[in-house]
Amino acid sequence: MTRAKRMLVDVRPLRVGEFRRLWLAGIVTGLGAQLTAVVVPLQIYEVSGSSADVGLAGLVGLVPMAAAALWGGALADLRDRRRVLLVTTIGIGGTSLLLWAQAWANLRSVGVLFVLVAVQQALFGANSTVGRAVTPRLVSPELLPAANALQSTVLLAAGIAGPLLAGGLLPVVGSRTLYLADAIAVCATVWAVWRLPDLPPYDGGERPKGAVPRQIGDGIRLVMSRQVLLLVYVADFAALSLGLPTALFPQLAAETFRPSDIGVLYAAVSAGGVLAGLFSGAFTRVGRHGVAVGVSVGVWGVAVAGFGLSGTLVPAVAWLVLAGGALLALGVFRKTVLQTAVPDGMRGRLQGIDTVVAVGGPRVGNLLHGTVGAALGVPWTVTGGGVLTVAAALLLLVLFPGFRRAGGRGGACRGPRRPPHRSRRGGPLGHDVAHPAAAPRDPGAARRLPVRGVGALRRSAGTARPPRRTPR
Repeated sequence: MTRAKRMLVDVRPLRVGEFRRLWLAGIVTGLGAQLTAVVVPLQIYEVSGSSADVGLAGLVGLVPMAAAALWGGALADLRDRRRVLLVTTIGIGGTSLLLWAQAWANLRSVGVLFVLVAVQQALFGANSTVGRAVTPRLVSPELLPAANALQSTVLLAAGIAGPLLAGGLLPVVGSRTLYLADAIAVCATVWAVWRLPDLPPYDGGERPKGAVPRQIGDGIRLVMSRQVLLLVYVADFAALSLGLPTALFPQLAAETFRPSDIGVLYAAVSAGGVLAGLFSGAFTRVGRHGVAVGVSVGVWGVAVAGFGLSGTLVPAVAWLVLAGGALLALGVFRKTVLQTAVPDGMRGRLQGIDTVVAVGGPRVGNLLHGTVGAALGVPWTVTGGGVLTVAAALLLLVLFPGFRRAGGRGGACRGPRRPPHRSRRGGPLGHDVAHPAAAPRDPGAARRLPVRGVGALRRSAGTARPPRRTPR
């Protein structure tokens, strides 16, 4: 492979049929979701005539999303992940149908819209958590960074193309048709999830009812006891809270640039992420994932500081493009660490906590930037946030050697490679997917039926071999 080809996006995960179907379906569903994301605020404003209600809609879905992410992460470790993913995906499509129905019936009720938004955000929180826990069961560990890069690139590209598509279609077909289009688009992911093999817990058993809160607590205790996991969350939260100045974009557009430039500022970050995704082969083969997380946070901080010092639009957009690329790399390596540093039986709960951090960080950042910006001024606030982000990255890399070693040779994030298994439909899979009767144990789940707690996980990590497979 030439050096130029190695810099392009690594498409090897697409050779795994199950992952490829999910990825392609995600393109269709992602565009459909953006249609609803554009239409809901417009309909709320049309009904109430209040921008405050539009802003409240964002808060209405926050708590249900965070709670459902934790709950869905626990269910991903207790139940068949394919079934949980299928139920939540169908639920998202059903909510889009209800949004279409209320628009068709012309209810003109902000309360109904708030309820539907809260339900859909809760389903989305659980669905995205389970989906990230499914990926390590489909592709081998060395391909996880590339798989995460492919998925993140699709989401960012949909965030650019979806609003543009909605803006072009809305005057032609109306809001009702866009809701219906979103519901139909979800069918692509329903089909892809239906084609997945069964993905039960490795012990093959069902946990007692009422155990979900206890399992969530086990996940939180594991994070607090494992330095690498805790520091990954700290790094991500620092980047999103200290260095995400989107709350100040309207004021910057009005005072420093032009009011019409606000769309360019928002799009520049996503465009940088898409560009980095297209050339993600340059960094997805990096071995030391902890160092990669720290460097990504540092580059993000430098780019934000440079953006704060920019007085004209062109350099400001260039810095935001760099920031978007660093944010994509941060997401890729953060997900990879969380997917590979623990046994499979804990992945769902860690992804649930990750969803809460990813949702809460930008909200805290908006509050901090808005408050400090009003007191110190926008340029000082943006640049200062970038500098603090760089300082946080340096402290993590300098003070915590275990964080630097994460993902390296012999590090906490690298698991043993196993040969491909066969799905229940007879197709080859990249990693960890087998018929329930012959499910191999996870590298960190030896002699464990079921996960009893953090201590049991640490005592049992890395001590077993996969059971011998019997011919079919």
